[in-house]
Amino acid sequence: MPLALELDSVDFAYQHGQPVLRDVNLEIDAGQFVAVAGPNGGGKTTLLRLVLGLERPTRGRVRVADRERIGYLAQRSQIGLHAPVTVRELVEAGRASLRFVGRLRPEDRDAVDLAIERVGLSALAGRPLTRLSGGQQQRAFIAKALAAEPRLLVLDEPTTGVDVEAQEALAALLDRLHSELGVTILYVSHEFGAVERFVRRLVLVRERIVFDGAPSDLPGVWHDPSHTHA
Repeated sequence: MPLALELDSVDFAYQHGQPVLRDVNLEIDAGQFVAVAGPNGGGKTTLLRLVLGLERPTRGRVRVADRERIGYLAQRSQIGLHAPVTVRELVEAGRASLRFVGRLRPEDRDAVDLAIERVGLSALAGRPLTRLSGGQQQRAFIAKALAAEPRLLVLDEPTTGVDVEAQEALAALLDRLHSELGVTILYVSHEFGAVERFVRRLVLVRERIVFDGAPSDLPGVWHDPSHTHA
């Protein structure tokens, strides 16, 4: 399988700060559904920023197969949940990101409709974002990302601020999108319980990668004192 992204011997430290990541080597094949977890301050958010191109490594290389085709769902605290827009307007903005000028064409509007349908919000397409539940808002922002037809979908703490039922529904939605679209998914969170039964690969970050494998192989690794680097 071709690689969706690769980190090769990556170190990272913020200016005049302690190292955040050390000697990180990671390869993710196109089409994989991967959870990246770790404690707060362990480096997982920095890893995400490197993948998105928002930071450059202090040492090593970060390669993304198609950086122009990344769909990104930021943490709820960083997205415009109070913006006076409808679901459709939000998703149209995601589609418009593919174009430098001009109005959306009929095929663009079809793509918007399909993205909204894929996340189960067709009946709410005209509803203001502010009138949606937390779980529905997350679905709307996923639809916005899908409208741009991403090859890599990156989600940062996607279950924060939503109830358990909505977390489970979101995980099931991501599993379905992964199966139907073949999109590579990078699910970054301080915990991975919501998607544990759907992902086959879990990467744990504590300054270094301390575990990379199937979630079923995890017991005994996460709590190993020899791995506490952060």
